[in-house]
Amino acid sequence: MNTRKTALAATLIAGLAAAPALADTPGKDRMPIDQVLTKLTEAGYGSVRSIEADDGVWKAKASRDGRAVKVRLDPQTGAIVEKAGKASDD
Repeated sequence: MNTRKTALAATLIAGLAAAPALADTPGKDRMPIDQVLTKLTEAGYGSVRSIEADDGVWKAKASRDGRAVKVRLDPQTGAIVEKAGKASDD
């Protein structure tokens, strides 16, 4: 399972590095992206499709209970601060 998490984190990091600079650049005070992925997994989210730093928070698109959702996380602690309904793939 750790190998799977590591592979997913590496894929997300590589994808985010190649993405256009539309989101914020994570600051030194932000939790690293691999820890954000761990927090999402621990909170019961799976199939994480994207994680980005934007609007002062970490934003993620993932699934939970069989539904696609958008999640906002506190940038320092990784605590879930907002959950939204269906996540689109745009």
